[in-house]
Amino acid sequence: MAISNRVVNLDGPTAGQQTEGRRGFNKGFMTFALILFLVGTLYIGLAISLTQALLYLVGGVLGITLYHARYGFTSAWRNFIVARRGAGLRSHMVMFLIANILFLPLLLRGHIFGHPVVGSVSPVGLSVFVGSFLFGMGMQVADGCASGTLFHTGGGDVRGLLVIVGFIVGSVLGSWGFTWWQGTWNVGPVSFIHSFGAVGGFLFNLLLLAIVFFGTLVWERRKHGSIQSMVRGGGSGWKAIVRGPWSLFIGSVILAVGNAVVMVISGGAWGVTFAFALVGAKISQAIGIPVAHWGYWQVPSNATALHANMFANATVVLDVSVIVGALLAASLAGRFPKPYFRRFPARMIVGLLVGGVLMGYGARIAFGCNIGAYFDGIASFSLHGWAWMVCGFIGSIIGVKVRPWFSLSNRAD
Repeated sequence: MAISNRVVNLDGPTAGQQTEGRRGFNKGFMTFALILFLVGTLYIGLAISLTQALLYLVGGVLGITLYHARYGFTSAWRNFIVARRGAGLRSHMVMFLIANILFLPLLLRGHIFGHPVVGSVSPVGLSVFVGSFLFGMGMQVADGCASGTLFHTGGGDVRGLLVIVGFIVGSVLGSWGFTWWQGTWNVGPVSFIHSFGAVGGFLFNLLLLAIVFFGTLVWERRKHGSIQSMVRGGGSGWKAIVRGPWSLFIGSVILAVGNAVVMVISGGAWGVTFAFALVGAKISQAIGIPVAHWGYWQVPSNATALHANMFANATVVLDVSVIVGALLAASLAGRFPKPYFRRFPARMIVGLLVGGVLMGYGARIAFGCNIGAYFDGIASFSLHGWAWMVCGFIGSIIGVKVRPWFSLSNRAD
């Protein structure tokens, strides 16, 4: 089978694609999305709690932002690997900095509105190194990360459904092997705040952010003689607020604030992949696999989630609402892409499934994905977030090299 030279990018449409063929709102999908928001909020609020209902609405805003800002993690890393274009990476550093500023007082206080607040600080060791490497490779092969898969699916790209299937399978396998991986070498959790104090920890994290930010500027200018702006690229006027596109900078600000709001409401940072593990575990139980006996599902919080209503879990609520938010954003943009509903090359289908499995397995043993470990870890001043970034980036380099095997182009966006 010939390898396609056509760029097929799950990590977000380009600006040209975003504006192509706009003929007003897609009223049918817009109405459907609004109904899902209304019914979902009422059901979760009445059946679970007001807290979960609020999270559902916040997740919708995150989904809208991811779609309108075309906010990619997979494409950001790939663009730097392939073309040394670093606007996406710089936007991540800005997002992390804003999140640091918002997270710090919450983490120092330790509680808000009567409930504890906990950052994402996890052990640093072999499981993080291997898991993030697998995730980085998988997200390039699957052509989208964890958050990217959600908003692509909501935005009408049905390939995301295949990635989710792989994600669920990989998550189950990862939860099965979780206990073994936790017995491998590690130095325990390392918090910059605990190691250097509040001011020292903040400044040390800021130094690392600055190294990446300005390092990409220097590298990109040497390569191209110019740099891409993360501020430009959005639409102008009030219409662009509703219909997009938004700039990467605007996306960074809203996602950072949204993550802080999630922490205020739920006591923990935004997560994505635990929901896939939970769905997989419930399916496994239904067909007779005794997942409750596995070490991962004997962790008290995980065991509680396994036996509770799915929507009692914050990650499930956020994942569903991100998809619905992206659906609403796509309908407001007047773009629900019919070309994605086509037959895909067999190689691509294999890549989507394999990439999903790698990400699902990697996220479980590495304490999270591009959101739960990379974003949340660095935002929480944790060394494991930076370790995840380094090893995930190395995995992405390998993933970029094998993308053509799965009918995916490496042309920079």
